[in-house]
Amino acid sequence: MDDRYGTDVLAAGWRDVGRKKVSDVAAETDLVVEVAADGYCGAVVAVRGGNVELEDRLGKVRIFPLGGGFLVDGEPVRLVPPKAAAPAGRMRTASGSFVAPQQRARVARASRILVEGRHDAELVEKVWGADLRVEGVVVEYLQGVDLLGDLLRDEPPSAERRYGVLVDHLVAGSKETRIAEQILRGQHGKHLKIVGHPHIDVWQCVRPEAVGIRAWPQVPRGIDWKTGVCRALGWPADDQADIAHAWQRILGSVRTYRDLDPTLLGRVEELIDFVTA
Repeated sequence: MDDRYGTDVLAAGWRDVGRKKVSDVAAETDLVVEVAADGYCGAVVAVRGGNVELEDRLGKVRIFPLGGGFLVDGEPVRLVPPKAAAPAGRMRTASGSFVAPQQRARVARASRILVEGRHDAELVEKVWGADLRVEGVVVEYLQGVDLLGDLLRDEPPSAERRYGVLVDHLVAGSKETRIAEQILRGQHGKHLKIVGHPHIDVWQCVRPEAVGIRAWPQVPRGIDWKTGVCRALGWPADDQADIAHAWQRILGSVRTYRDLDPTLLGRVEELIDFVTA
C-alpha cells in the first residue's frame, strides 16, 4: 500500500530537504566575487591567514574571512583556499628572479650593501635574500646615515670594494639628502652609490593592503614615528618590545616584491647591480 505521508520526517538530512546546496569555490586570483551582506564586488587578489582580499574596480581592497556569505554569478558559494599548484617550469624567488640552479655557496664579495637599520636589513633579506646569496653580497646596517662618514673613514671603499647605500627619506631638502650629497662629493664618491626611498621609515615601503590597513597613518611632528603609527592603528606601543612585535607583524605580511612600494624595488635592484658590476 502507498505511504500517503511520504518519507519519515525524522530521517537523517530532513533539515536540508528543499534547501539549495552551497558549492565550495576556490578563491583563485582574479575570481570576481560579490559579498552577500553589503553588495561589495571585487576580484580576488590574495588569500592569506584565513582571509580573502577583494579589489574593486576603483582599486580599493577589502578583507573578508573565507567561508560562506559570497556570491559568484549571483549564486551563493563558500570560498575556500585554492589548492597549491604543483611547481611548473622554473621557480621564482620573492624578488621575482628565477631560482638559480643549486650550487655551492659563493664566497662573500668585498663589496656590500649598507642600510640604515635592522628593519631595513630584514626586509631586504626577506625579498632579495636568495639573489644576494647567489651573488655573494652581504647586507649590513649602519644605525643611521649619520654614521656613514665614520664607516668610510675606517673602511674606505675602492674599485674592488664598492658600497651601495640605501637611505630612508631621501627627498629634496631632507637631512638625509644633504648628508648623501656631501659624501658623494668627497673622496669616496667614485666607489659609492647612494639611493633611497621618499618614506620616513622603511615600514612605509610595505604596501598598506599587504598589512591589512587602508593607509599608513600621518604622525604629528614631535612624536616618535613608529610609536605614533602603532597607536594610530590600535597596536600596543608601550615599549621597544611592542615596536619589535609590530615590525614582525608587518614583515610577516610581506611575501614577494608585489607587497612592496615600487619606490623601494627599483632602488634595491640598482644597488645590487652596482655592487656586482
